[in-house]
Amino acid sequence: MATEHATAGHGGEAAAFDPMHQFEIKRLIPLEIFGIDASFTNSSLFMVVAVILISGYIIFSMSGRALVPGRMQSVAELGYEFVANMVRMNIGSAGQKFFPLIFSLFMFVLVLNMIGMIPYTFTVTSHIIVTFALAIVIFLGVTLVGVVIHGFGFLKFFVPSGVPALLLPLLVVIEVISYLTRPVSLSVRLFANMMAGHTMLKVFASFVVGLGFLGGWAPLAFMVAFTGLEVLVAFLQAYVFAILTCIYLNDAIHLH
Repeated sequence: MATEHATAGHGGEAAAFDPMHQFEIKRLIPLEIFGIDASFTNSSLFMVVAVILISGYIIFSMSGRALVPGRMQSVAELGYEFVANMVRMNIGSAGQKFFPLIFSLFMFVLVLNMIGMIPYTFTVTSHIIVTFALAIVIFLGVTLVGVVIHGFGFLKFFVPSGVPALLLPLLVVIEVISYLTRPVSLSVRLFANMMAGHTMLKVFASFVVGLGFLGGWAPLAFMVAFTGLEVLVAFLQAYVFAILTCIYLNDAIHLH
């Protein structure tokens, strides 16, 4: 029995200092539909939490619609104007109809990234399946927009203008491959940055605990600085995800 407790104790310590343990998907409500695992997991939970936080904040902060906005309304309006300017600068007036999509996408990724900075929470965007699902929806949606607007003329997007006929087949293949890799690059960028940052924080946290009170000050100081950097990265990754979506929509609308 003592051996079992010791083994369990060592297993718990190993899990506590395992930098990859924080990314483990855990089933909260097991569910299977037609042989497919559709369980409600910790990842699902924090996505629901993010949607509730975003919706609740926007609705509550804008419920008064004061002429002189308070702090909460000012932050909500700042986020609105930030995304609206992003859409105007990268798509133009034709992109205003897509503002709800870009705003929702930006806020969703941003809040998920920020929630992951809170200890004992879960970083949803550190999983490639989540970021790829978002990216593939954007990719298919943008392609559909281009086809609806231009019809078969959308294929001109893959034919660079002013290219000699001899090089055209090669460049068309390159353009098609480049277009098809968009969801991969979009998803991997977000996933890799969030996963790498949180892994580094976990590693240095283990150094702080392992070195104790006297020797843990250096890794602790690094952790504080790196946490500030991670908060900045969390915002930048949400911004990059949203602005690349704007650029892809601009290409589909104007065939650039």
